[in-house]
Formats: sequence, C-alpha cells, structure tokens
Amino acid sequence: MHEKFMRAAIRLSVQKMRQGQGGPFGAVVVRRGKIVGRGWNRVTTANDPTAHAEIAAIREACRRLRSFQLDECDLYTSCEPCPMCLAAIYWARLRQVFYGNTRRDAARIGFDDDFIYREVALPIGKRQRRLRQLLRPEALAAFREWERKPDKVCY
Repeated sequence: MHEKFMRAAIRLSVQKMRQGQGGPFGAVVVRRGKIVGRGWNRVTTANDPTAHAEIAAIREACRRLRSFQLDECDLYTSCEPCPMCLAAIYWARLRQVFYGNTRRDAARIGFDDDFIYREVALPIGKRQRRLRQLLRPEALAAFREWERKPDKVCY
C-alpha cells in the first residue's frame, strides 16, 4: 500500500514538471487508505517560494477535511522535505512521512534543501541571513493578550 501512494507522489512530480508547472516534486496526504490532498511544486509558476509540493498537499487536505490538524494522516513525498515543509508537517501533526529522494539528491541537481538544513542548525549570529530582534516589549503585549483570551483555539 505504501508503494502505491509513493508512486502517486512521484507520478505527480513527473507529470507537473513535464507540464512546466514547477520543479520535480510531488506529494500526497493519505487518510484511511485514501488520498485527501495532492500537491506539486509551484514555486516558479506561482512566484511563491513557499509553494512546495508538501505545503500544497497539506493545504488541500486541511481544506477537504476542514481541520488544521492531520493527525490521522500520512504524507508521501517524492523528496525528503525541506526544513520549511518539515516544520509544516509538524504543525499539521501528520502521523508519518514517506519520501523518495534525499535532500542530498536534491542538492546535486541544484536545490537548496541541504544548505538550509545546515544553516538552521547554526547559531543565529552565524547564519548567512541576518536576524535582528526589535520591539520585543511591544510584541510581548500580543502574547500576554493571547494568554488571557478566553475563547482561543489552541494549536
């Protein structure tokens, strides 16, 4: 059964790449043996650096299931998820992930996944992109208000 869904993700990656819709990445979200979300890379066609296959598949599955959590679902993706997609997988609470190519395979054909994995492991001051904290006391006010909010939906 796992191979069937992995092949669906790989087939999607090849089909959409050949159609000129983006890079060679596809993903499907599966719940109870049924595909509930499909996604493919749309970074260049949507001019959106977050339009990765996994993100698109998660968004479609959440829409269809009317939930922001996918804890009964698995993700099949044609390549090991990048750090952004991995974070989305955790936020969505997906049960498990199956992948085809590795991040090193992606690096060999020009994708940044492995570089970004190495970057985020560095201390903030050693990263190539500069991060500066500003106005923390003002920003904390929103957090304090959230703590007191009686009708919040925790996630």
